[in-house]
Amino acid sequence: MNRVILIIAVLLLNCSANAQLDKAYFKKLQSQEVASSNLVDWRQVGPGMSGYCEEFWCHPTDKNVIMMSPDMYNTYGSWDAGKSWKTIKNANGIGKDLARVRRFTFSHQNSAFGFAISSGGKLYKTLDTGRSWEEVKSFKGRLSDIVVDPSNDKNWYIGIGDFWNVKKNWRHQNGQVGRLYPNTIFRSTNKGKTWEEFKIGKSKTIDVGRIVVNPNNSKILIAVTNEGVFRSNNQGETWKSSAVGLPVNRPRDIDFYFDKKTKEFIVYLIDQTAFIPKGNTVSTKGGVYKSIDSGKTWQSITGNLAVDMNQISSKTVHNKYWNSLAFWFQTNVKDVRAKYAKLPTEVLDIWHRIQVNPNNKNEIYLSHNSKHDKAFLPGGVWKSNDGGKTWKAVSREGKYWLDGQDKAYWQSRNNRVNMNTTFAHMQPEMDRREESWGNRFLELSADGTAYICLDQQVLQSKNGGETWEQIDDYETAPGSKHWVGRGGSNLPGRTMLLETGIKDRYLLCSGEHGLWQTTSLDNHPDKMDVAVEQIEGQIHHGGSHSAGTVAVHPNNPDIIYFMSYRQNNRGKVRKSVDGGKTWENIAHIFDADVPTHMRLVFVNSLTIDPVNPNNMYFCATRKPISQVAGPYAKKLTKGDYGFYRSFDGGYTWELSTKGLHKTASFRRMVLDPENPETLYAAVNDEQGGLYKSTNKGGDWKKVSIPDEIQFVNNVFIDRKTKHMFISCGNEEATDLGGGVWRSKNNGKSWERIFHMPYVWQCETSPVNPDIITVSVPLPPRTKNKNAMLNPGAYLSLDGGKSWEKINNGLGQQDRIVDIKPDPYREDVFWCSQKGSGWAIGYLKGVKKGWSKK
Repeated sequence: MNRVILIIAVLLLNCSANAQLDKAYFKKLQSQEVASSNLVDWRQVGPGMSGYCEEFWCHPTDKNVIMMSPDMYNTYGSWDAGKSWKTIKNANGIGKDLARVRRFTFSHQNSAFGFAISSGGKLYKTLDTGRSWEEVKSFKGRLSDIVVDPSNDKNWYIGIGDFWNVKKNWRHQNGQVGRLYPNTIFRSTNKGKTWEEFKIGKSKTIDVGRIVVNPNNSKILIAVTNEGVFRSNNQGETWKSSAVGLPVNRPRDIDFYFDKKTKEFIVYLIDQTAFIPKGNTVSTKGGVYKSIDSGKTWQSITGNLAVDMNQISSKTVHNKYWNSLAFWFQTNVKDVRAKYAKLPTEVLDIWHRIQVNPNNKNEIYLSHNSKHDKAFLPGGVWKSNDGGKTWKAVSREGKYWLDGQDKAYWQSRNNRVNMNTTFAHMQPEMDRREESWGNRFLELSADGTAYICLDQQVLQSKNGGETWEQIDDYETAPGSKHWVGRGGSNLPGRTMLLETGIKDRYLLCSGEHGLWQTTSLDNHPDKMDVAVEQIEGQIHHGGSHSAGTVAVHPNNPDIIYFMSYRQNNRGKVRKSVDGGKTWENIAHIFDADVPTHMRLVFVNSLTIDPVNPNNMYFCATRKPISQVAGPYAKKLTKGDYGFYRSFDGGYTWELSTKGLHKTASFRRMVLDPENPETLYAAVNDEQGGLYKSTNKGGDWKKVSIPDEIQFVNNVFIDRKTKHMFISCGNEEATDLGGGVWRSKNNGKSWERIFHMPYVWQCETSPVNPDIITVSVPLPPRTKNKNAMLNPGAYLSLDGGKSWEKINNGLGQQDRIVDIKPDPYREDVFWCSQKGSGWAIGYLKGVKKGWSKK
């Protein structure tokens, strides 16, 4: 009888799932958009930008308003000329809005009114100068340009195509590489309420680059396309070729100058550089042109833009030149070098963008992307101060200029040779290399301030290109190398380690920018901000740029380990014994026969046994879900996926997956806080679940969890209560067990405390176990629209009885790859975003900064 009672009691205990679940709240989350609470205020943690940005636009009448949409699908606005940035994505939405915006455009009559288009065909509208945006229409195909009539904001035009995709859209002598779209231009004459379709020319397909509306005559439009320059006299209803004077008629970009007082209207254009065989060398056609008759005819202002390649000694520049020729002639470098062995004495580069100072018709800027667009000359930006008669390289960065190469030649062109660009943490890397990164964009504001993006930093010049300074970060004190981001980060955030043996030293992993630590704010005035410094990455020659997971020795906080998943030192274990000042590789675990920039294996949960620090563990995840997408190495030549362990302090490692299926995807693992020889692993594939090992990972056994759970993405154990939490769900949102489950009895029974289709992570506060944070991503493959609702950060202050959605201030609420409460304070929270850096969150009303530093 007693045995029967015991069995009933166990059954009742196991049926207690959902006992504390607020079903009404989660039903609401899965049926409608819920507004984020103001319980937590997030602010971004630096470094700023730290990624590629090719979409950056200045307001045409307000010098303080700037918009940018970097390549990690985050979008920001600044209303103080780049001193600070804020996300303009909808914190309550699914996170897909304003992704890769191709252009922002504002009315010239009403500065608050504007439109933005995304490359994917979305049209957004703002009525508050870009602080908030509403999707108002979706077009088929990709959109490349939107423009407003400068004299009448009823008239708007949209061009279709992929013109600005500099990584996939290149021109050669026979045509171009890149997809074309049906020949369409859209026109609205009622402020975007309705749109009409027209065609440009007779081609079935087209790639529209820019459209210009004559400010003196709303009927006259000029468009640059892959088919050439076209002109319309009837607001875009019909078009004719208008290329008189253009030698190539394959325009790259267009801009215009307009004087409101005199009504002077000048159009400026870059014509594609075409290489022409000339015996054993080449000549070029193309260059820079202007039109003073609204695009009817064009006259060259190329001036002395061509250079003598014989006067340039850089092998890097020569190699780029040969590659450019090879692509143009659609052959290989070896053949083109043999056929055109003599370097030309006059050659034009492959120019990409053109801008004219709106206050000075003679101040014209050009830029090229020498990394992605077959360009080759040094100097990211060139400029003319005399209307195109003479041209100079006005942004100069890197080893070529630092070393004063070819000084005499540049001085003969009256070109300065000093380096005139300053960067934040990227400075050592920029100084070590010749210019190989390319300029991403070129934009001038209403007051003539110039903006560019060299490699992964945005720079500003307020003195006509004499000097350029980064505007991504503030340095807390001169020379400190402590950086506070301005809020516009494009950094791929990764794992955060908040308990490192040194209070207030938190370690932050990133993709492409290495390993960081929090540090002193020094003279920085806002003590609620967080300063960081890079301890591995661009500051070190050969340093690791993509840090996936990090651990600190439990008895010596100066000993740090981390692992890289791509770029330099990928697949290796790095160790520092001096707090990150110097590093060495102590193990090489993974490799593949692919370029170094490609991803090998995503590594997670690097962990050190606190009792015996020689015991170390990590997971090599077969099915990564929160990391950046490919390209991946399809086949490893060294190492494999699964659970790894080391018993000699990380020098040698063995794969240990006994008890699991061959394709098991170990996503996360933790040590039992009472017995570090007991390990738990979250396995997130179709045959996955929660696994346990009682012999340091020697073999694994499946833990019994509710049958409806299919995928376990994370496991966490509270050190005080010993409560275990598993985060569940899948990318299709079909896992009926999705959410967060808690066990208070070492896995014997489980209760669901958080119910959403897909959860990446759940953690509790080390100082108060009632404080719980959860990361809910957007299920990227689901067809269920309700399952896509309300991704983001969630917080409970009462042990999971009630929850708040806390997305306000986050740049990517749908891609929070790591989130956790502060280890020392109950009113501070931290998160890492897939492409928007890190963030610190303060409870509402908190006035005290997180650190005493």
